[in-house]
Amino acid sequence: MRTSPALGLSLLVLFMGSAGALGSDFKRQANTSPTASQSGILSEFRFGLSAQDPWGREGADGSANLTGEILFDKPFTASDLFTSYFIPRPHIGGSLNFDDRTSFAYAGLSWTIDVTPNIFVEGSFGGAIHNGKDSSHPLSDRQAVGCSPLFRESGSVGVRLSANWSVMATIEHLSDGGTCSDENRGLTNVGARVGYSF
Repeated sequence: MRTSPALGLSLLVLFMGSAGALGSDFKRQANTSPTASQSGILSEFRFGLSAQDPWGREGADGSANLTGEILFDKPFTASDLFTSYFIPRPHIGGSLNFDDRTSFAYAGLSWTIDVTPNIFVEGSFGGAIHNGKDSSHPLSDRQAVGCSPLFRESGSVGVRLSANWSVMATIEHLSDGGTCSDENRGLTNVGARVGYSF
């Protein structure tokens, strides 16, 4: 895949998520009892596509990934909205590369902040394990990403299309933070995801 088709597929994911959410009748039931608890531990499921390291060696020919993520409910709640922004949701996820480049699985914490009732920003931090190289080799198409596990950070900007559906643009970066390799430039992916909140 080339970078433009990978980004085109990401836009298709956004469009399909928008059309599905706008055409559906899914509505989250309002919880009117302040003492009632949620029925499960899952908060949200996300899936999408991303361009693999478009500014690096692994993205030179437009490699792409299938991504998925599960976010869990916050471990506890705050009495006011401002304080609740500082309580993260734990998450697990993965990125599977279509071209046999670096794939990875990750876990960490996500902080979501509402800018408006429909627009939100999100940051996350955690760790990832990968199948990439741990050193540079001149004959390889894979980027040297350092040891495993790595640090993983991501940022997203999203729009809530309904009570359950959202779409978001995401950038993520994996790196060893200079802890085990001098040649590590990390891995940066950009893409789009669709989310369904339970």
